[in-house]
Amino acid sequence: MKRLVEQIGLRAVRGFDAETAHGLALKALRLGLTDQPGPITSERLKTNLAGLDLPNPVGLAAGFDKNAEVIAPLLQSGFGFIEVGAATPRAQPGNPKPRAFRLREDRASINRYGFNNDGMEAIAARLSARPKSGIVGLNLGANKDSEDRSADYARVLARCAAHLDFATVNVSSPNTENLRDLQGKAALQALLASVIATRNDQPRRIPVFLKIAPDLNPAEIADIAEVAQTTGIDGIIATNTTLSRDGLKSPHRDEKGGLAGAPLFDRSTRVLAQLSQLTDGQIPLIGVGGVGSAEQAYAKICAGASAVQLYTALVFDGLSLVGRIASGLDALLARDGFATVAEAVGSRRADWL
Repeated sequence: MKRLVEQIGLRAVRGFDAETAHGLALKALRLGLTDQPGPITSERLKTNLAGLDLPNPVGLAAGFDKNAEVIAPLLQSGFGFIEVGAATPRAQPGNPKPRAFRLREDRASINRYGFNNDGMEAIAARLSARPKSGIVGLNLGANKDSEDRSADYARVLARCAAHLDFATVNVSSPNTENLRDLQGKAALQALLASVIATRNDQPRRIPVFLKIAPDLNPAEIADIAEVAQTTGIDGIIATNTTLSRDGLKSPHRDEKGGLAGAPLFDRSTRVLAQLSQLTDGQIPLIGVGGVGSAEQAYAKICAGASAVQLYTALVFDGLSLVGRIASGLDALLARDGFATVAEAVGSRRADWL
């Protein structure tokens, strides 16, 4: 019955533009109108990610709950962990509307939000009231008009770290001009050193992850792997949205912004596998991009991911998808004789190289 209600709700919100529909989804979560089964777990699904004990390896990607408004219901929606944000030091409106588009024919979306958020003070206040159970991370961003974007990441981390289980340095959004330049080797080295130093100054150590773009060439991926290993970050999230428009069918295919969803799956998984090979399992990887089924989550894990995240597939299938992916992943691991998620990590990496 709840699945039927969800399907009716999904059809109803499709009558609205993408950003309005997203706001309605957040409102439904606040009002308790979504199914909340609690974290899906089993002995096989339990896993450790950079020191974080997860009930399952299926996480929510940043961007869904930009302002940390629905943490409690999201933690009860089946996820093993969630990531909110991105947060910047000062509130900013983001880019002009319209700035989000559904690509139904491609099971994808394009957005050019531009880090619209309420700012770190408002987000820190909401994080301070979060449930104590559950794994919650924050995506760190930089203000569009900042004179020192690298310093912005450290400022947000210093303000919010006390309420977090992990933090992610996001230098891979395509919607803030020149932000991706921070993925260059020297700039990234300096940025991460600053963030790690800020993390180390906190009373409690939390893992710091780096989120990278899928549009990197092999040399750039090698640089990322080297910097990750030398700076001591705790994990890499591969990947953010892409600027590629290869093979799209939707009328919205030429909108500017980052493409997310099903068309990103192969591209992001290849980057993930390359990073897995380059880091030789020394740095945990989180696979993101096009995950819409248990089979796809499993493929990311077998390519080298210790955990996965999703977002865009929820636009088309609703939050009940989370539980179906987690349960299906459990069955796939059992089918192939894996007693734990960790045993499967990287087991088919060669398929993507």
